[in-house]
Amino acid sequence: MSGPRRPFRSAAAGLFFFLSVCGPAQAEKVGIAVLKLASSGAIFIAQKKGYFAQEGLDVELNFLDAAQPVALAVVAGDAEFGATGLTAGFYNLAGKGALRIIGGQSREQPGYHLSAYLAGDKAFRGGLTSLAGLPGHSVAITQIGSTFHYSLGLLAAKLGFDLASLRLVPLQSMTNMAAALKGGQVDLALMPGTIAAPMASRGEAHVLGWVGDETPWQVGGLFASSRTVAERRPEVEKFMRAYRRGARELFDAFLARGPDGAAQEGAQATELLAILAEFTGQPSEQLRGAVPYVDPEARVLVPDIYNQVAWYQRQGLVDKTVSAETILVPGLGEGDGAPAMPAAPAGSSSSGAH
Repeated sequence: MSGPRRPFRSAAAGLFFFLSVCGPAQAEKVGIAVLKLASSGAIFIAQKKGYFAQEGLDVELNFLDAAQPVALAVVAGDAEFGATGLTAGFYNLAGKGALRIIGGQSREQPGYHLSAYLAGDKAFRGGLTSLAGLPGHSVAITQIGSTFHYSLGLLAAKLGFDLASLRLVPLQSMTNMAAALKGGQVDLALMPGTIAAPMASRGEAHVLGWVGDETPWQVGGLFASSRTVAERRPEVEKFMRAYRRGARELFDAFLARGPDGAAQEGAQATELLAILAEFTGQPSEQLRGAVPYVDPEARVLVPDIYNQVAWYQRQGLVDKTVSAETILVPGLGEGDGAPAMPAAPAGSSSSGAH
């Protein structure tokens, strides 16, 4: 009776020997360059809850302080993936073949509070009480060519004023912008909702509107180096699967709307708020109601990528040779059924920037 069992025992012993020598499969180490903002919430959730690890990815988060360093980190090979706002600097790097968009991150979407038009108290008391009165005023942004700059271009086109009628003041950081607004050095600033809401509650500033309500568009993207896309496609697909799991949970917890159109928190809201607070360093209650819209399938609003490239090119901020088509990776994040976004503002000038 023992004879027939010998081949099985022999095979089992061989397998045990192989595993003892080779050990378990090693997780693939990848870096993700991100900002400490709620817009990166899907990444934080996927990391904290082990979704990257379940895909065989050993992820290290590289926290940076602005969009441009995130793109540069991916180009330099310091991180395999990046997630941040799409800027003129990003498109110039991508246009040279260095970066590819693999999915969508945050969007300006009606009813969601990503970025506010925030008037300083001094300017508000002086008569700046609506966006229609914006021409002739100073506006704080992070940088020329930033997502805030593009938002102002869209607003100028919508309301019919020349962007050159504004004095754009690039202050490099949110901290500098908030200080300038509070001190009356600038009249208005575009600020994330997590900063705008506390300032408004303290009477230091006044919300004149939200970018998503005025001019919705694709703000953030997920991207990788062209080399990573070409040579490590399985890892890119693993990253996207884990990211989508985090994005779906973020959507269900904070972003889904009920029949009345109002936001309704899901069962995981408290758990996920704690995760966002841990990674962003912001209090949970400050984050509640300020989670930006993120598509649960990480789809990209493709028409808007074309619009952005064209607008930045008209401002002289992106090289004329850059093609939006070559920046997008087919089959990974394109939102084929996504609604078209507003046309890029035509005829606006960036000469008002100082």
